[in-house]
Amino acid sequence: MKFLIIEQDLRVTGTSQGVISRSFLAKLRTAYPDSIIDVVYLKQYASEDQLDLLPVNSIVEKVLDLKIPFSTLWLNKIYWRLFHISLKERYIHKVYATEIAKIDYKMYDHIFVRSAGLEHEMLLATKDLPILKQAVINFHDPYPVYWYGGYTGELTNLELFRMKAMNEVVAQAKTCTSSATLMSRDMQYLYGSQKKFYTLPHQYDENVFDLSDTSQVYKKNKKVTISYHGAIQFGRNIDVLLDSYEELVNSNQIYQEQTEFVLRMKGVNLESLRLKYSKTPNIVILDCLNFSNSSYEQIHETDITIILENGPLYCNILVGKAPFLAAYHKPVLSISPLESELRTIIKNGRYIADCNNKEEVKQKLETLIIDRLNSNEPVYPFGDYFSDENFKKMIDNIIN
Repeated sequence: MKFLIIEQDLRVTGTSQGVISRSFLAKLRTAYPDSIIDVVYLKQYASEDQLDLLPVNSIVEKVLDLKIPFSTLWLNKIYWRLFHISLKERYIHKVYATEIAKIDYKMYDHIFVRSAGLEHEMLLATKDLPILKQAVINFHDPYPVYWYGGYTGELTNLELFRMKAMNEVVAQAKTCTSSATLMSRDMQYLYGSQKKFYTLPHQYDENVFDLSDTSQVYKKNKKVTISYHGAIQFGRNIDVLLDSYEELVNSNQIYQEQTEFVLRMKGVNLESLRLKYSKTPNIVILDCLNFSNSSYEQIHETDITIILENGPLYCNILVGKAPFLAAYHKPVLSISPLESELRTIIKNGRYIADCNNKEEVKQKLETLIIDRLNSNEPVYPFGDYFSDENFKKMIDNIIN
């Protein structure tokens, strides 16, 4: 079999999508060891992405010139207000489309076009191109952003016209997939699709990363270290978690002496958080790290890892760190709304708590702390959901 994968992000740090896309290629090779896997990598700017670590047959790498002409910027100020269409977005899509149109796609059995970030430029660029009728398109996140769980912006005419453009892409594509069961359901309904949206969850494979850089690792100081690495966005609630932990530490000397909570976050005012919890030295708030250092901390220096899903009512995406954490068999606590993607995956309720219920968060966090104080046995919160066997089964279902 011959696979063509068109990628937008294969970076090794600074983005969850790069981690996910690199791992997808590794898992595809594991699932089909004798296949031909060719990659076209259309990137927005020059970067060193360690592409030699990827187990593929070839990679064509192209840095796109996405600088928008002044005339387009000037005209767009009026155009989008009158016609609810962004000329800036159209220009960027055209740049991508020009490169995609050069690909000799007819020589491949299966074609995957994978989105990145919130703008979905790659998918929108394929509209009306012949390759789209032969392609499996993948939604990394919901599009447009208004349908992203936890988003609080207004529904504008511009968003509706974006949805109209994507509707044409969905109609023309051979097959549509997304990374979450709930998102697949929602996107199929949103676009009135007459073909099924399949689910292909995020993956993680450590073999496509150089994890040798440990120069900035925070070494644990307590018997049990709890950690959170990630962004605070789309209704993710870090305060309910830290308030719960602070109460546990203040109420029990054992927790005070033998536990700590280390956080590496972006998208939030770190100084404000440090000030709020300054009376609790067990809470350590640090800046973010590159992927190698962050991975080392979570693999070797952490005993309990926290996941924050979008909230407060609904989360239809799969957080990118879930397959990474699943690979190392440590306890997690997912702080989640009552309807969320991880609630469909994590079957044991001890590993998931209602993001709107501080008492439940506190109780389940305490249970995990007690467990880790007494045992370091591996645990399997995600079951076999991210296994190689399940990935192969899902891919076979999609391409067949």
